[in-house]
Amino acid sequence: MNLQGKGTDSANFIVKINGLLDAPLFENITKQDQGGLVQGRRYYFPILITIELEPEGGEALIRHYTTTGTPLNGTPGFTDRTEVLTVGKSHPFSHTPGTADYVYEGYKVSESGPPSGGSIEQGDPPPLRYDGSFPKYYVYYYYEEVNKPGQPDPDPPTASCTPPAPGMKMDGRYMDPEVSAKILADQRGQEMFDVLQGIPTSESLYGNILSLNYLFQHSFVNMTGSCTFEVNVEKTWTLSWDPGKPGPKGPDGKPTTVPDPQTEEETVTQRYTVVRPYSYWVIDNLEVYKIDQGTLSNYALPGGQITIQPQGYQPPQYSTNASGAFYPPSPPDPIVAPSGSHGGSSYKSKPSPPSENLQSVAEAAVDKVEVTNDALVFNGTTIMNPGRVQESGPTPGSIPAPTRINDQVLYKPNNMISSDKVNRANTPSSGTIHYGLLPGNINGGSNKEFPINPINTVTVHTPVVNYSSVTDDQAHNQKTTPNRSRSAFILDRPFTVRIPTSGQHRNIPGYGNRDYAKYIRVKQVYFPFDVYSGDKSTFYPKHTWITIPTSQLDTEFFLPVWVDEGDYEVYFRTIAENAPPDFTTQPSANLDLANHVATDIEPVEVIGRVYDFHITDIADYNWETVFRKQKGSATPSGASYWIGLRDIDGGTRGNVLPYTLPIAPGKHPAQGYKNSAVKTGYHFKFDLKTKGNMFRSQDGISITPSFYFVNKDGTGRQAVDLYYHSGNRKFIRIGSPQDTEKRYVILNDRLRNVPQEELQDAASYLYNHGSAPAGMSAAAYAKQYIEKLSKNKTWVGRLDWLLLPADVRTLIGPKSGLPASVDAERANAAIQRWYGEYSIPSDVYVVKKGTNIAEYGRTNRLDERSDIFLKKGYIIVNFNIETIRDGNTARPHLQYIHAPLMNQWRLEGYDQAYRDPYGNRFSLLDGDVVFYHGDQSSKKDFNSQVPH
Repeated sequence: MNLQGKGTDSANFIVKINGLLDAPLFENITKQDQGGLVQGRRYYFPILITIELEPEGGEALIRHYTTTGTPLNGTPGFTDRTEVLTVGKSHPFSHTPGTADYVYEGYKVSESGPPSGGSIEQGDPPPLRYDGSFPKYYVYYYYEEVNKPGQPDPDPPTASCTPPAPGMKMDGRYMDPEVSAKILADQRGQEMFDVLQGIPTSESLYGNILSLNYLFQHSFVNMTGSCTFEVNVEKTWTLSWDPGKPGPKGPDGKPTTVPDPQTEEETVTQRYTVVRPYSYWVIDNLEVYKIDQGTLSNYALPGGQITIQPQGYQPPQYSTNASGAFYPPSPPDPIVAPSGSHGGSSYKSKPSPPSENLQSVAEAAVDKVEVTNDALVFNGTTIMNPGRVQESGPTPGSIPAPTRINDQVLYKPNNMISSDKVNRANTPSSGTIHYGLLPGNINGGSNKEFPINPINTVTVHTPVVNYSSVTDDQAHNQKTTPNRSRSAFILDRPFTVRIPTSGQHRNIPGYGNRDYAKYIRVKQVYFPFDVYSGDKSTFYPKHTWITIPTSQLDTEFFLPVWVDEGDYEVYFRTIAENAPPDFTTQPSANLDLANHVATDIEPVEVIGRVYDFHITDIADYNWETVFRKQKGSATPSGASYWIGLRDIDGGTRGNVLPYTLPIAPGKHPAQGYKNSAVKTGYHFKFDLKTKGNMFRSQDGISITPSFYFVNKDGTGRQAVDLYYHSGNRKFIRIGSPQDTEKRYVILNDRLRNVPQEELQDAASYLYNHGSAPAGMSAAAYAKQYIEKLSKNKTWVGRLDWLLLPADVRTLIGPKSGLPASVDAERANAAIQRWYGEYSIPSDVYVVKKGTNIAEYGRTNRLDERSDIFLKKGYIIVNFNIETIRDGNTARPHLQYIHAPLMNQWRLEGYDQAYRDPYGNRFSLLDGDVVFYHGDQSSKKDFNSQVPH
C-alpha cells in the first residue's frame, strides 16, 4: 500500500488486490433481459482498514502485575495510570514501592504494544526522551507476592460470550416472473384464424402463459461474536540452591564450607485471558413462491375470463432448520503447563520461580468455539450447510435462478367463443399470474399477483355470406319479349331458390372462399307475393320471412296462380349466429364486422300461361257423333282434340289417339270415316286457357290464321292465299282490305256447353267490378247475364284475325282450399277460359301465296274453274295464338308457339308429322289445327247450316 500524508490531516493510498474468483459465494447481478447467454457475478473481498489518529504528544501506560501476570490494579498500594509524553522532553520513570504483600522485582517496557516474553529487568526503567515516533509507551512493573501461610486458592476460571450480532448479509432476489401470454385460435401451432384480424363465434381459443417456474427472495446474515475465557495456568518449578554447610577445617586450620545442595518444588498459578471469536450464518428472510394459476381476460373468452391451472408442474421443494448457534468450549482447570527448573549452586538461598508468560499455553489449551449454520436445502441442493464446525460456519451458496416453464404448463385450449357475442374489433386482453407462498417461509412473504402485459387483442367477426339465386323457368316462359335481366317465375308452377352457405368473404386466414354454415343462425327468403312450400303443404303469405334449414342448399316453392304478374324482387338474408336484435346488413357478405347479416336480392318476373287449346266441336255432320252422344243431341260426348298427348307442363294428359290435332284424315274415330277431313264452310269450336292477369276488360286472345295447301298424298305443302265471293264482290282475298266479313261468337251457345258454374262466376266477377246497372242485385245480374247477355253475339274479328275479348271469357280459378288471407274472387279470376270458333268460307278458292289473280285474269279466263286454283288436296288452317294485355295488340304478352324461349305447342306433345290411313306422311307445322277438304264444300250437304 502506497500511503501518502502520514502525520498530516489527510492521507491518500491505493489498495490493489489479486484474487482468484472461485469463491462459492457471489452476488448474482445477471440482467433479466440478457437472454441467459450472459451471467453477471459480484465478488466481495473483505478488507479491514484501521485508521489511527495520532495526538501531537504520546502517552505512557503504566501498569502493575505480579510476576505471574496477575494484574495488581486496584490492589491496595497499586493504581495503574497514564502519563502524557511530550515530544522533545525527557521523562523519568520510578516504580511504585512494594507493600507488605508484594515486593518489587523489576520492569518491562515496549513501544509497540503490551510487553510479552523476555525477562524482567532489575531496577527502574531508564528515562525516555520522547520523539513522537510512536503513540504509546508501555511501562509494566512486576512484583513478587510474599508467601503467607494459608494463601487462598486462585479464582476459578470464567467464561463470557458476547451475544451474536448481525454482520455481513447475503441477499438474493428473483421476483420478476418475466411473464408473457397469448390468446390465439386453436389449435396451437396450426392456428386456423388470425385473431388480430378476425375469428368467428363457435370457434375456440387457447390461452397460453409463459413465466418463471418459481420466484424467491432471501437474506442470509452472518452472526458474529466472541467468547472470553479467564483461565488459570499452573506450572510446577523445581527450585535448586546450595547454601553450603560447615565442613572440616582446611589445611590452614580455617573452617571450610562444603556443598549442601537443596531442591524444592513450587507450583505457580497465573491467570490469563483467552478470546475466541465465532461466526455462523442464519436465514433472516426466505420466501419461495410456486405457480398457483393464471387468469386471462378477453371479451371473446367464455364469461370474459379463463383460469389456467398448471399441468405437469413440479413446485420447488425446500427445507430449512433454524439450527444456527454457537457452542463455547469448556477449558480445563487448571491448565497445566510443562514443568520447569530454576536455580543452581550459584544460589545460596532458595530462589523464587522465574516470571514466565504462559499465554501460549493458555491459548493452546482453550478450544475454538464451535458453530452451526441454519440449514437450507433447495431442490436437493444444500444451500446452507448446518454441519458443526469450529469458529466460522461455511458461507452459504445461492438458490438457483428459476427457469422458464414449458408451453404445456399454463395452457388451456378449447375455449369456445359464445354465439351470443356480437362482432367486436380489437378487444383488449389482460391477465394475471398468481404465485403462492410455499410453507416454511421465514420472516415475511405473502401470495403474489403479477399483471401480464401486453397480451394480443382479439377481433370477433362471425362471417356469413349470401350468394343466393333463383331458378329461371325459361322452359315455361312464354313471353313475347323475355326480360333477360330477371328470372322467370311461372304461375302455378314450382320454382327453386338456392341459398348457399359458402362463398367469398374476407381474404384473411380462416375466411376466404369457403363454407360458413357453421356460423349461421338462420337463413331466410322473403317474397313480396304469396307462395306455397314445394309440396304445397305450407302456405306463406306475402311479405313473410321464410326460414330455410341452414344445411339445405335448394328449396322448392310453388307459385300460387293468383299472384299478380309483374316484376318483383326476392330478398335473401343470412343471419350470423351472433347477430343482435338491431342487426345491420351488407350485400353478399358481412365484410364489415359492424354488420351481422349478409343479403342478396334477386329480380324476378312473375309470368302467366296460355295453354290447353283444344277443339271441342265441328259443325260438319260427319263429325257430329264424335262430339255428341248422338245425332241431333246437344249433350257432349266429352271428346275433344288436344294439341297432343301431354298437358300444360308436358305431363301425360290422359287422352289417347286419335284425339290429337290437327283434325285431318285418319283422326275420325269411327269406321268408314278414315279419309274424312272437314268440309269448307263448317266451323269448329275451340277453347283455351290462360293464367295470370288476363281478367281485365281489355284483355284478350289474338289468333292469326294462316293457310297452307298440301296434296292428298302429303306432298307439296305450300303457303296459300284464300279467296271467296261475297254478294256481288268476287274473289276477295282473306286479309285484304276488301275482306270485311265479321266473325261472331255466342258464349252461351247451345252446342258450346259452357258449364253453368263458369257463367255464374263470370257474372259475379262482372257484377263486383262495375258491369251491372246501378241498383241491380247480384242475383238479378247473374240471371240477366246467364239468360241474355251471355247469349248475345260477340264480334271476335275477321277471317284473317280473331281477337277473343272478355265477353267470351269465363273464370275458372280455384275457389276452395284457399288460405284465409287470399281474396277468393281474385283467385277465381286467376285462370281464364276463352271460347272461340272459326271456319273458312264454303266456296273458297286457293292459290299459291302471293299469286296476283287480277294479273292472271287479264291474260286468262278467271272463274271458279280456272286452273290457277288448287283443289286436289287439303287446306290447312294454322293458328298463331297470342295473349293481349290491356288492349295492346301491338305488343302481345304471351306466345303459344313463337316465344323466344319455349314453344308451348310442342310442350303439349304436338307431333311434327303424321300418317293418314293410307300411309301418306304429312309434315306438320306448329299451330296446324284443321285440315279442310280442298274439293268438298258444306254446300253439298243436305240442310247444311253454314254461313256461306
